[in-house]
Amino acid sequence: MRDNPKRRRPNERPKGKDAYRSRKDFPPGPDEAPAEGAIVGRNAVTEALRAGRALDKVYIQKGDTDPALGRIAAQAREAGAVVVQADRRKLDALSGHMAHQGVVAVEAAAEYVTVEDILNVARERGEAPLVVVCDEISDPHNLGAIIRSAECAGAHGVIIPKRRSAGVTAVVSKTSAGASAHIAIARVANIAQALRELKEAGVWTYAAEAEGGTTLWDTDLTGACAIVIGSEGEGLGRLVQDTCDFTVSIPMRGRIASLNASVSAALILYEALRQRTGRNP
Repeated sequence: MRDNPKRRRPNERPKGKDAYRSRKDFPPGPDEAPAEGAIVGRNAVTEALRAGRALDKVYIQKGDTDPALGRIAAQAREAGAVVVQADRRKLDALSGHMAHQGVVAVEAAAEYVTVEDILNVARERGEAPLVVVCDEISDPHNLGAIIRSAECAGAHGVIIPKRRSAGVTAVVSKTSAGASAHIAIARVANIAQALRELKEAGVWTYAAEAEGGTTLWDTDLTGACAIVIGSEGEGLGRLVQDTCDFTVSIPMRGRIASLNASVSAALILYEALRQRTGRNP
C-alpha cells in the first residue's frame, strides 16, 4: 500500500506556513464553545462578583497559588457560590479554550429569593403555604423535575441548600421545562434553620421517608405545610429529619423499597392538591 503524500504521520509536525500557527489561530468548533452561562477570566469573574450576579460555581485551577485567584475564591465563597478546584482540562472545556487565566464561573440560571418571599407569595394568593424543601438533591435532573412538579401543583416555592446541592443551573432550568422561571426558589445556608423559620410562621413540616410515620393517604395536607425531600442516596440528614414535625411515607406494594426523589415529591404534591381542591380519589 502506497503512502498518501498529503497525509502526515500522527507525530509529524506541520511544515510551511502552518508550522507556527497556534490553537488560537483556528476558530473553535461547535464542541468547543464556552459552557452556557460561563464567565471566563479573572476580570470578568471579579466584576460579576462585584455586581452581585448569582454565580452557581466558580472553578479555580488546581495547584495555582496566585494570590489573585485566592482572593477571587474568597469573594466567591462569601457570595454563596460553590468553589471547585479543577484541572486545566476542565477549565479549557468550560471556557471553550478561551484564555481563562485559571478561573471560570458559571452563572446561575435564576435569581434566588428568601423564605419570607415564598411565604409572601402564599399570602398574596390568599392560600395556605405549600412549600417543597430539598435536602441535598445533587442531581440537577432530579431537582429540575421536582421544581416542575412543584410549579404544576401550585406550590408557592422551593427551598434548596447552598452546599452539597444542585443550584438552578441551565440544566435544571431545562429539565424543569422552564418552571424554574415561574416559581420562587430560595437558596439557604442551613436547611434546618429554614425549617425552623417556616415553623415559626405556622407552617407544618413533613419529612418524606420510605417508611415510618403516617402514610400519605392518612396525612392531612390541607393546612400550611412544607414537604421535605431528601437525596436518593442518603435520604434526609439526621438534623433535618429531627427538625420536621411529622414523617410521611408513600405506600409501596412492589419489591423495590423506594421511589425516585422527584417522583416522591410529585406524588405528595398532588395528594396535597387533591385534598386542597376537595377532589375525591
